[in-house]
Amino acid sequence: MIAKIDKNKMRQKRHKRVRSKISGTAERPRLNVYRSNQHIYAQMIDDNKQTTLAAASSNESGFPMERGSNIDAAVKVGELVAKRAKDKNIENVVFDRGGYLYHGRVKALAETARENGLQF
Repeated sequence: MIAKIDKNKMRQKRHKRVRSKISGTAERPRLNVYRSNQHIYAQMIDDNKQTTLAAASSNESGFPMERGSNIDAAVKVGELVAKRAKDKNIENVVFDRGGYLYHGRVKALAETARENGLQF
C-alpha cells in the first residue's frame, strides 16, 4: 500500500532540519517566514531569550491589500518587517524560510527585505 504524502509534515521535517543549523540572537535575530493559503507572516526571533523582536503579516488590520496570499502581499510584508526591524536598530538577520522552497512568495518577501536594508 502506498502511503499518502502529507505536504505539511514534509515541510515540518525540512524546517526542523534547517532549524538544527541556524539560531537567532539579539544581535542577529532569525527572520522566520510562515505562509498559509490566505496570508503570509514574518517575524524576527531572538532564540536565546525566546522572544519576538518584530513581526509583520498580511493578516494585520490596516494591511494595504485585499488579498494576502499573493506575491504583491509578500512584498508589502517584506517592506513592513524591514521597516520595523530598522526601528529597533536591527540590520543583520539569519533567514529562516520555514521549510518552504526559496521561490515565489518566500523569495519575494526575502528580496524586498534585503532591498529595504536587512542583510542576510
